[in-house]
Amino acid sequence: MTENPKVTTALRVEHPFAKYVRLLGKGKTGSRNLNREEATDAMRMILRAEVAPEQLGAFMMLLRYQEESAEELAGFVDASREVFSVPDDMPKVDLDWSCYAGKARRLPWFVLTLLLLAENGISVLVHGEGNHTAGRIYAEETFEALGLPVAHSFAQAAEHIRSGNLAYLPLRDFLPELARIMNLKWILGLRSPVNTFTRLINPCHADCSMQGIHHPAYRDTHQAASLLLKQPRMAVIRGDGGETEWNPDIKNLVRYVRDGEAFEEEWAPLFERRHVKDKTLDLNKLARVWQGEEEDEYGVGAITGTAAITLYTMGKAASHAAALDMARQWWDQRDLKRVAVSC
Repeated sequence: MTENPKVTTALRVEHPFAKYVRLLGKGKTGSRNLNREEATDAMRMILRAEVAPEQLGAFMMLLRYQEESAEELAGFVDASREVFSVPDDMPKVDLDWSCYAGKARRLPWFVLTLLLLAENGISVLVHGEGNHTAGRIYAEETFEALGLPVAHSFAQAAEHIRSGNLAYLPLRDFLPELARIMNLKWILGLRSPVNTFTRLINPCHADCSMQGIHHPAYRDTHQAASLLLKQPRMAVIRGDGGETEWNPDIKNLVRYVRDGEAFEEEWAPLFERRHVKDKTLDLNKLARVWQGEEEDEYGVGAITGTAAITLYTMGKAASHAAALDMARQWWDQRDLKRVAVSC
């Protein structure tokens, strides 16, 4: 009888990222959310491309399934801010505006809100990413349709802010790995936590940050994460399509952060009856409405209502009514030639 040959197995050392997948996926009783330090380390490894594709997919979907905690979001932001650097001569940014959802049922009226704020001396850095969900209109293509410049570096963004108080910077141009992960939705079928925490990055550390969400539960998470990140002023709203845009036909519960304090207030609808949605979404309509060539009661309500929430959050108006009056006055006095009608 011959002896079986000895079977030797190579010594396997567990991958350092495996512990984070295990913490999230060890069943109903064994799993837990990551603390801020763990989340920072995990995202740091992801951004350095130190994880296997299988680990990345598992990690993102486990987080998506159980929903991200405020500490995880804050940790992910901490790691992301280590990757890029903002030039020393970057002008002061008053307002950080994230736009990662895209619009599917209504036009992106919030872009005209941004233009209105910039025209009245508020410097705004807009960051976002497009094409991760089919059938949506994203901020970048809207900027291009309106003839507004798109920056592809912080240096270019600085030039745009100096010349017009408004800059749009795609995520792929300062955090390309996060943009790549965001666009994995085409493969995974679900959005990843990147879509959530990128709203909180505030790359230029603006004193005020405006964030829009679709799922109401995320209002609490964004507010809590903003407190952890010591954001001076912030508002998170359930925005139309998930963007930071108030649907003026319905009330809106807004969660705020102001100098370390968290609170909430409800904004009453601007109209008694709901408006019928446009059958087609024509970006040129935004230009025509700005220039006064076409009227749209809903659109103007969305523009000025969103501006009012922003002005109130920034402390430029002491009440909802005063903020709405200011926004409407700015709208009535806008430079009609700022946006050209292309067709």
